[in-house]
Amino acid sequence: MSLNISKGNMYDFVTHTWNTIKGKCYHDCSYCYMKQWGELKPIRFDYKELTTDLGSNNIIFVNDSNDMFADKIPEIWIQDTLNHCIKFNNKYLLQTKNPRRIFDSFNIPSGYYNPNKNSGFIICTTIETNRWYPQYMNNSPEPYLRATAMNALSKIYNNYVTIEPLMDFDLEPLVELIKMCNPLQVNIGADSKKHNLPEPPKEKILELIGELKKFTVIDQKRNLSRLLK
Repeated sequence: MSLNISKGNMYDFVTHTWNTIKGKCYHDCSYCYMKQWGELKPIRFDYKELTTDLGSNNIIFVNDSNDMFADKIPEIWIQDTLNHCIKFNNKYLLQTKNPRRIFDSFNIPSGYYNPNKNSGFIICTTIETNRWYPQYMNNSPEPYLRATAMNALSKIYNNYVTIEPLMDFDLEPLVELIKMCNPLQVNIGADSKKHNLPEPPKEKILELIGELKKFTVIDQKRNLSRLLK
């Protein structure tokens, strides 16, 4: 059982990560960073994590190594995780490619990320492109379905969007999907593990960033520099 210091660069504001659900993610995206450790064990719930002291005034990325809201995850695993979260005065980042399940099934306490309020939840989804690339996204819901659910969730929660790893896209449709999510911030990053993904040219990326800056905050990840040379 452990509350881990955040060492990743996806979200600079995250202080810790905590994982109750472990093993191979059901979405099985081809570029998942977890695959660098080889074949993972079958998915499981680590009940010992429910004794973890999550502290206070932390910003915790919950289940950063899996997708807690994938359709095949047992509901009791999700609810037990959320119930443990709300015992502590923290902010929690919940990232999923299946936000519809949050909207349909779970009453997560709302909260806002600002210096004056340290408790609550931030909802985030990944939208790598507006296009459907089944050979890379495998069992994930299509980007349009993610954006539709995030639009509904944005009426209750603060939302974030991650465009990482960025794949080739159609400018206007992708911008519209991101707008639907009503994100406070959009994080844009590139494939850093050489998965041979279809990637857009520099000019197209700069045009996308320019359009997104008209309605949200942009955080360009360090690995995006490879595509902007």
